[in-house]
Parts: sequence; C-alpha cells; structure tokens
Amino acid sequence: MTVLDARVMGTSVRRVEGPDKVTGTARYAADQPVDAPLHLHPVQATVARGRVTGLDTAPARAVPGVVGNLTPDDAPRLADVGDPELVVLQDHEVHHRGQYVAAVLAETPEVAREAAGLVVVTYEDLPQTTAFDEHSPERHPAAVLANYAPPTSEIGDPDAALDAAAVTVRATYSTPVQHHSPMEPHTTIAAWDDDGAEHVVLYESSQGVAGARDTVAALFGLGEDDVEVASPHVGGGFGTKGALHAGTVLTVLAARTVPGRAVKRALSRREMFETVGHRPATVQHLALGASADGRLDAFTHDVVSSTARMEEFGEPTATGTRAMYAAPHRRTSHQLVPLDVDPPTYMRAPGEAPGSFGLECAMDELAVELGIDPIELRVRNEPEVHPESGVPFSTRNLVACLRRGAERFGWSSRPAEPRARLVDGWWHGTGVAAAMFPAIRFPGSTAVIRFRHGRYEVEIGATDIGQGARTVLTQIAADALGVPVDRIAVAIGDTALPQGTVAGGSSGTASWGSTITEAADRFRDKWGDDPEEGAEADAATPDNPWAGELSMAAYGAQFAEVAVHADTGEIRVPRLLGVYAAGRILNPTLARSQFLGGMVWGLSMALHEQSIVDPRFGHVINHDLAGYHIAAHADVREMEAEWIEEYDPYVNPMGSKGIGEIGIVGTAAAIANAAYHATGARVRSLPLDLFG
Repeated sequence: MTVLDARVMGTSVRRVEGPDKVTGTARYAADQPVDAPLHLHPVQATVARGRVTGLDTAPARAVPGVVGNLTPDDAPRLADVGDPELVVLQDHEVHHRGQYVAAVLAETPEVAREAAGLVVVTYEDLPQTTAFDEHSPERHPAAVLANYAPPTSEIGDPDAALDAAAVTVRATYSTPVQHHSPMEPHTTIAAWDDDGAEHVVLYESSQGVAGARDTVAALFGLGEDDVEVASPHVGGGFGTKGALHAGTVLTVLAARTVPGRAVKRALSRREMFETVGHRPATVQHLALGASADGRLDAFTHDVVSSTARMEEFGEPTATGTRAMYAAPHRRTSHQLVPLDVDPPTYMRAPGEAPGSFGLECAMDELAVELGIDPIELRVRNEPEVHPESGVPFSTRNLVACLRRGAERFGWSSRPAEPRARLVDGWWHGTGVAAAMFPAIRFPGSTAVIRFRHGRYEVEIGATDIGQGARTVLTQIAADALGVPVDRIAVAIGDTALPQGTVAGGSSGTASWGSTITEAADRFRDKWGDDPEEGAEADAATPDNPWAGELSMAAYGAQFAEVAVHADTGEIRVPRLLGVYAAGRILNPTLARSQFLGGMVWGLSMALHEQSIVDPRFGHVINHDLAGYHIAAHADVREMEAEWIEEYDPYVNPMGSKGIGEIGIVGTAAAIANAAYHATGARVRSLPLDLFG
C-alpha cells in the first residue's frame, strides 16, 4: 500500500462549512424547509413493564388543531427486522418506561403536546427490575459483544499465577449509566408521496444515511430507491445516532397516515434519556499479579454490565485490556444483567472508556504496592507483539507518549508518596493513565469523482457529525488528485450520493478517505492530470492487505493534576495533558479539537456524569441538563493535547488513525489516580466522590 504524499494533508485548512455554521445558515434536520409540516408528539409509557389495556384518545382528538392520532390498533404494520426496539406501536406490550404507546399529530407542536397529555392510558402492571445488581440471579454470560470480539478470552492459568505472584492487587471498579446528550437532539422530518407511490423522504439527524435508509426500507417493505435520507449537518452523535431508534420509526409511521404532508419531530431532552440508548453500568473485578520487579505474571478483568431485557447489548468493557500489557497468564470475561430499560447502545469509545478506568486505576494501585513509578511500571510491561494474537504492531508508540508527557508535565518532580502537597487548603496530586483505540476501516463505501467546470466533484455518502469530515476529505482528495483544495468540491450526507459507511468507531476518515484515494487513483489512471469536461471515475473501499497481519491502533498517555479541598472534598482539575500517537495528523486544528473534546468528556465522566434510575418506576430522575451534570467551562482549566510524529504505512493510504475517541480513553482514570495521589484515599467508582 502506497502512502499519499502530503501537500495539503497535515495543514490546518479552515473548515469548509465554517462560514455557514457561524452565520447560522447551515441547515440541520429540523431546519430543512418543508411546506406546512404536521407536528408529532408521543404518548409514553409510565410503567417499566406491562401491557396497555386501554387507550382513550377522544380528549386529544377534541383539541382544535389536532389532525389525527396513532395507536397500536391503527398504526401501519411493520416488517420484523429482528430489532425489538424498532417494533413501534405493533402491539400493546411495554418493555420500558418512556416507550411510545401512542402519538398525536397536530398543526403546531404546542397543540400536539397538549393533546398528547390528554390521552388516557391504562396498564396491566408486570413485575419489573430496573436497578442494576451484579449479583442478580438473571446474570448470564454475554452471547456477543458490541464490537463482535469474543466475550471471553483466556490464556494460561491466570488464577494459579495470581495465587503464586509476589505482589497481587485485587479490586473492584464501577461506572454508572451515562447518556450521550449531543447538542442537537434526534430529529426527523418524514414525508411520503401523495400520488400513491411507495416513496418516502427523510431529513434525519444521523451518523449514517445509508444505514438509516436500509432500516426504513426493511421496516416498511420498500426498495432502497424508495427511501431517500438526507443528513447534511449533524450536531453531534457520539454513537446514539449511529442506528435508528424508535422516535424515527414513529415519525415515519405517522407520516404514512398523511401522505403528501411532512411530519416533523425533534425529541425533547427528556426523551433523550428514555428512548435513544445509553452507556450501560459496569462492575469490573480486576486482579493483577506481578513479580517484585513489576513484571506482570497474570491478570484477570471480569466484567458485569447492565443490558436491556428486550434487546441484549454487550458493552465490550474488557476487550481493550487484552491489547495493553504483556502477561503470560490472562483472562477477560463479560456477563450481563437484563433490566427493564431501553436498550443500551454505542457511546463514545464503547468498552475502552469504562474499561480503561478499571484497568488503569488497577495499574496505579499495583505501582503503589510495588513502590514503582506508575510510568515505569507501564514501560516494563510493554509488549513486543499483540499480547493475545501474537501479531506484530503496525506501530505502537505508547512508551514515547508516556515519556513525552512526563517531560511536558514535570513528572520528575512528583512526590512518590500521596498526600504530600497542601497549597492554600487544597491537596494537590498528579496521575497518569495509558490509552488505546483500534484503527478501524469499514468496507462498503463508494466514491465518485467527476470533473466539471474546472473543479473536481467528489461524492460519497459520508457524514459530518461535527468532526470536520467535509474539510479532511477535501484535503485527502486534493492530495490524491494533485490539485489545490479550492479545486475540490466534496458532497456528503445524502443517500442520493454513492454509499458511505457510518461515522462511528473513529473509522470515518480511514474508510471514506481510503475510498476517495482509490477513486482518485482510478481517475488519474484513466484521465491523467488534464481531464476533459465530464470525466468520471468511481471506486469502492479497497481491502487492506495488512488487515489481520498487523495489530493497528492509536495510543496515548493522559496526565492529570487534581486539587482536593482539605475541608469539603471538592475536586478540581487544574491541568490535563494528552499526548497521542495516531499516525499522520491530517488537520492539526481539527485534530486538537477532537483530542480536547474527548478529554473534556473524560473529565466529565470523572467529576459529574451519572444517570440515576428510580428503581420503583424505572425512569431516569435527572433526565435533563439541569440534573445530568456535564463538564462546564468552569471545570476546564489548563488543558493541552499534542502528538508525536508517527509514520504508519500499513493502516491506510493517508497513514492516519482514528482520533475521535481516544481522547476520552484513560482520562477518568488519570484523574482518579491523581485524586489518590492528592489525598491518599482511593476511589474506585465514577463519578468520583471522596465522601461516598
């Protein structure tokens, strides 16, 4: 595989859509111009498990401005696509609090909301369980994990090796349910043709228009050409918009009853805590056994996490642990506890984010037990090849990140003992954690390049969820075609374009960029550097010949300084530093934004984020941004992200690795380790509470 020469890649080209966003002319799903749309408001279940026994919609229908209502008795029928979450209004069963049991259509959103509140629903209550208990009798081994890795791995005899180890650390760590909370809520505008044709157009807040189209087509028994999905701008996704949820299906269902009129629905913030997924809770049992000089002999990372009774989701919490450190004896496992809640889903760095908290805190505890510097402990356990598969690394510069970060952070002046530095009533400490996120390239994209009026039009059904895809793909195309960026016009975010894969798993740039590069190679082979008007070429995502032969991932080191008030226990984070090895950095400005955004989220995990479920009724109590706290400006003090130069010719033609998620990995652990160093008190659950 040939790596592109970088002329434009590696420079901070300004966001292509930047002027539209800062002037308010960038149209998101809810901003799309449609004539006289109807507005939908749902009726949601008030029990966690049961059956609807009665629905009185007469009071709602009597409200002026109401056009119609939808119930399980009159909703259009859907095909069974094997996803219980999407079977909306097809029966009277209630699987979780907040599930849609009816809906109202009206001329204005205010009327729809008022009328929906008048619908009278009666239920048969069934026994429910919404409180996560790792000792539940319903606990069972995960059948499949969300990243399709084997749920269990074991090499050697870890239990015997742990018993024989000179130094052993055994500890349990926990992370709570967390919700995505992107700035833009899930939004759908759906319109069916009024001429009898089975054809629907959607404006959708989605991380993948092709997947949205395919799901709607399957549910409604349509062909791909009968469904159009446009998602020109997306205000954040973080996994929750990677696949469709019930709200989109409900909107399309309602629109089918009023052909020729668009139906519009933007979820309320409360619905974002009830119907579009979450990161499940985890309890992580870790054991590390080492020799006196700090060489790991064995480890086990056994995880129990929550899932939904209606649809299983296996958070791959411990799969990242498999790749981090050398040890001849090892085990990871995943078990699940089903609850009567909406199904969990992918959330930024699924698996790696919660799993790194357990592993990297345990490594810190082992360093303390051994009396070895935490960085040195990690260096001593650096593997030469992937610790489980045995394949070589394409590149692995974790040690370089640790060394560079230590130099930048002033690690050499760090006191070895905790609770050693009191400044103006605040105990100060520092902590470190390592980070890893796999380099992923999905097959299935197609790109078309066309020459018109002196410019190269590049079409691919990619999605810009705020990460800067339009800009980076423009840079890649410019270098692949050997022309300036002002001669490139990239079109994305529409099923009218060639298919693009989902913006998820930090895979977008690798997947779409590789496809564009292949199309550019074919274009130049066919037309040279002086193409005629209308010249065109296309290509699908090429195979990576090194896939399976090499272990490919981005790595990083997170450093944190924590201050804890001596009297109140208030925790502040004066400094964060992340140092990353992520291949070629294609746009430094956009990359820094991605790294820092992940670090801010890791800070938010450490200090604030926790969804609290009322076990009596099954709903999230803090179901808005007033109660679900996230990091604010006051929490973010001095924060820096940098990267080391890394040449990796094996990952893709750009030599780049995904950077959207690695910033969150390890950050919460670094902060927790720093809190221990500041106070001498070890907290093993998130969010950190020194008095909990």
